[in-house]
Amino acid sequence: METESIVYFHPIQDMHKMTAAKRHWWEGISLPGRVLRAEDAGGFFVPVDCLVPHYYYKKKPWPQEILSEAMATVLHGAPGLADAFLHPEIMTLVSEDRKERWTPRRETMERLSAGLLAACAADCLFQRGMVNVLLGRSEDTDWQMEMTRRLLAPYLPRINSLIFHYEEVEGTDIWEEAADELEAYGYEYGLVPCMKPYLTSEEALRCDRERCGGVILDYAEKPRYPRVEREGQTVYADLTSNREKELRYAGKNGRILYISPLKYLDTIVKNSYDR
Repeated sequence: METESIVYFHPIQDMHKMTAAKRHWWEGISLPGRVLRAEDAGGFFVPVDCLVPHYYYKKKPWPQEILSEAMATVLHGAPGLADAFLHPEIMTLVSEDRKERWTPRRETMERLSAGLLAACAADCLFQRGMVNVLLGRSEDTDWQMEMTRRLLAPYLPRINSLIFHYEEVEGTDIWEEAADELEAYGYEYGLVPCMKPYLTSEEALRCDRERCGGVILDYAEKPRYPRVEREGQTVYADLTSNREKELRYAGKNGRILYISPLKYLDTIVKNSYDR
């Protein structure tokens, strides 16, 4: 099987002038891609660490085309079938017409999410056996349902509660559309998933008033405000790496463990430097 690698482009923290990508007009542009061990990502993929410094030591902004070309060079040099994951700060440097080019493939996000759950949520999945899934855009429901089943496959023998929260769309019967995916849980594991619509409030869509526990898988781009159990630790897996959600669930006295693909990649890179 061909190697899968994910190149993580993120900003360099030490902005000393000598870390600039281009110091003089006659020098070429290059970014430092560093291939890490597959073991660092639990064997789910090969991580490639790529720091993005200032373009020029006088803080001249990156020309968008040059940045894309420099990142493409690193991507083409990565092992096997490679894809990119851009830190939000780096994505702001990319032109609008190139953002889709630098958005990770769905297969990449699934591989990244599988590694994230294995590293940060496996114990909770095995011990508590409870999962709440916050579905995002209705047009992506099929993909989100399929991805969830694949992500949970290693843990399904221990899961006894699975609830999907979804956005109601007029003229759409989500029970009918998701029937095959829902039945798949019952055939093999005797698990009967539940589906609950979001509540509509003046501010936004929200989860119902029941408290969520165990592991929360969140696909929604905007917060859905689930109420979390007060007893025991809940793992909140934000698959969109949304800064607003991270701030909301930070500092909950250890009751909520917030995890995301972005934090996961940051941890992999940090651990590689610590070694």
